[in-house]
Amino acid sequence: MNLCELKPSPDEVLDWLRQGNRRFRNGRNQAPHCDLQRVELACGCDQAEHALATVLSCSDSRVPVEILFDTGIMDLFVVRVAGNSIGEAQAASLEYGLVHVATPLLVVLGHTHCGAVTSALRHEKGLMPDDPALRPLLNPLQPAVQRALANSPGAGEEEQIIRAVEENVWQALDDFLAWSPAAGRLVEKGQVKAVGAVYELESGRVRWLDQKEAGSQGDGASQTD
Repeated sequence: MNLCELKPSPDEVLDWLRQGNRRFRNGRNQAPHCDLQRVELACGCDQAEHALATVLSCSDSRVPVEILFDTGIMDLFVVRVAGNSIGEAQAASLEYGLVHVATPLLVVLGHTHCGAVTSALRHEKGLMPDDPALRPLLNPLQPAVQRALANSPGAGEEEQIIRAVEENVWQALDDFLAWSPAAGRLVEKGQVKAVGAVYELESGRVRWLDQKEAGSQGDGASQTD
């Protein structure tokens, strides 16, 4: 039997993450699956029997993914890169999480005050000198930044960054699904749900973005939690 069929549904996993983040921001962390028993279990079993969500997150030290969702060892398959963007290694890792680790949920998690997105936006506006070493990091963010600037003429930089962070979440989702036909088929069949979210450094809240069709881009509203 497919391991996905033995796991909670995508919506159930999403609700589980919502509840974990609610505990986190209320200071009621349970820190599940963090004891030595779980460590010993992890050493001798297949993570695909336990992991429930694949998460693409920024490398920023202020975004500790397992902690902010109040999860533990083998609960999440996490891929981290500055700016939570899609390169070949990130896409391959995400596909592994969905296809081989059999997680029912894919989350692309941006965050407020993202340094990579801010740098990309300032570079686009000509306010930051070109740095060849940063091009591989900033180039994947430019389409999202360009849309954010086009959709917020006259807005202040803070608002533009907020918009760019959200656009970058959608960009990463679209880039990944364009790269991975296997993941796209899982989404089409309803075996996997792909969602976007923004972690608010100010409050500890994960703000879930409204669903949209894969491959479409534009402003995404937020779901209240």
